[in-house]
This record gives sequence, C-alpha cells and structure tokens, in this order.
Amino acid sequence: MSIANTLSISTVSIQFIQDWLVALQSICGRDHYFSLLERSGLPTARHAPQGRVTLDQIVRLYKIAAVETEDEMMGLWSRPIRPRALQHLLTSMRESTSLSSALYRYSTFWNLLLDDHQFQLVDSTENKALCLVPQTNDPIQRFGHMLILKLAHGIVSWLARNEVPLAAIDFAFKRPAFEQDYAVIFPAPVRFSAPVTAIHFRTDTLGPVRIRSGHDLDRFLENAPQDWIFTRSQEHTQSLRVRAYLSQSTWDEAHLNGVASALNMTPRTLIRKLDADGTSFQAIKDGLRRDIAIRRLQVGDTSIEGIAQDVGFSSAASFHKAFQRWTGATPSSYRRRQSPAD
Repeated sequence: MSIANTLSISTVSIQFIQDWLVALQSICGRDHYFSLLERSGLPTARHAPQGRVTLDQIVRLYKIAAVETEDEMMGLWSRPIRPRALQHLLTSMRESTSLSSALYRYSTFWNLLLDDHQFQLVDSTENKALCLVPQTNDPIQRFGHMLILKLAHGIVSWLARNEVPLAAIDFAFKRPAFEQDYAVIFPAPVRFSAPVTAIHFRTDTLGPVRIRSGHDLDRFLENAPQDWIFTRSQEHTQSLRVRAYLSQSTWDEAHLNGVASALNMTPRTLIRKLDADGTSFQAIKDGLRRDIAIRRLQVGDTSIEGIAQDVGFSSAASFHKAFQRWTGATPSSYRRRQSPAD
C-alpha cells in the first residue's frame, strides 16, 4: 500500500501559529478563545507544547475566527480588517492585466488599511520584491508577517492559475526553532534576520493575468485559506523532494539507498544535501510517519494498532513511544484532544 499524499497530511508545529493564538486570545477573551480552539480541534501550546497542527485545523480556525471576531486578519495587525476586505482585494487584483500590476494593487490596498506597516515594491534586474516596512517599533508578529506574504503569493498564483515560483522569502525576525515549518508554506528559500520582511518574485514569472470569473472569486473566498496557505511545490528543497518520493512509496521501499538511487545520487550525496537543509533522512521519514498518524487519528476509526502497522511500526508499543516523542502525547490522548467538537 502506498503512503498517503504528502500535501493533504502536512502539519506544522503548534509554535508556528502561537503568535496567532496569542492575538486571538487578546481580542476574544479567555472563554471565547478556548471555544474557538475546541471547535477547531486545536490543542494549546500550554497543554501540548510539542503538538502538531494540520491544514484542516488551520482552515477551521481561520473560518470561525475571521467571522466571529469581525476581523479578517484576526487580531494580527493593530487595526481590524473588516469583513469583505478580502473580497474587495480580490476584485481589485483580478482587474489587473499582469501579475506585476496585481502586486502593485496588493500593496496599495494594504497601505490604505495598515497603520503599523506599509508595503513597498522594489525592482531589481531579475526580481520584484514586495517589502513590508514597519512604521512603528512594535514587536514583530511572526504569523502575521507570514500570512500577509502568503496571501500575496496565493492570490498571484490564483490569477496565474498555477503556483507561481518564488526567488526567496525574507523575514525581519530571528530564525525560530520551528524554521522547517516554513518549507510547507513557501516554495522558496526562507531567510531570517533580514532588514525587512519581503517576498521576492522572479520577474520572468510575472506574466499576464488569466481571467477569473465571479464564480472563481466566490470559490476562492469560500475555501480560504485552504487553497493558498500550504505550498503544492515539492521541489524547492531536497528534504521535500525526499518526502514527496516517500509519500508515493511503501514503507518497505522507504530506505536511504533506494531513495538516493531514485533521485539519481549516491547515499552520501543525499545525506550531505539533507544536512544542508538542516535535516536527515530518518527525520523526514519520522515526520511523514507522524503526519500520517495524526491524520489517521483525526479522521476515521482505525485502531491505534492498525495505525501503527500502517505507518511501518512492528508493534503498537514502539509506535506509542515514538508518537509521544514526536508530539508529547500518547496516540489515544491525542485522538481525544484533537477531535473537533460537533
């Protein structure tokens, strides 16, 4: 049996969204905040500091919180972004004739709404950078910076009808412990401690806009942020290439020599390339096992013993020990805590 599709089971650490959770609690109050988490099936960093968050959970929380807070950026910026703002942004950008002009409209739209930051478009010979320039000395909201850059990439890709390649992503904050989570968001190298937060598009990819209908716009809004927050590219780092290959294999085939051969390199070269990505073959394999197990615990009623076998463990006891190391919780407690409320 082949391993499940890697995109649908990708997860990020609970720490990756912690800034968002803090912002939500500040505008919702304690009781409403914990209600949002419960209905979204999310753990809290306090109760599960090693917890993982799925795309489905992020989407559920976004959909609920954006409506109930009446802020489409959910406390991430100093001024609330009122309902229908995203609809107006899409309506404006889809009237552009090129992706380059769409980026200009993106920058001018947000410059009308944001007090604490302003966007600047900077052109170079090969790239166009959309830079987020701070207007105050307030602490950086890491999740907010990520989301507003990813929204730009998501809308431009929607207008192009394919995921637009990126040259690089810069963040004006220090490298976090969860830096590898950014690889499932952006199909480009991610750099930290930059002068300003910025998304760099290759100029040769910013071609004409492909017309989008009103129905397309409504569907984009209805699905938000599902269609644009996680990258679909598996080629921008060696580690994601390995993960993509493993996701189409069986566990019997999931060994270093076979993957290296499939990727046309020696095992030693693959180890060196993965080390440059800050990871290892075993870490990628374990991460895929973890994400598949989390997905199986959230949906369906497969027994824990069955899940252990499905993700390549010889015994349920070994799976229990590994899962607790990955997430800080046992599989049974994780299943209870992660199940979304009716």
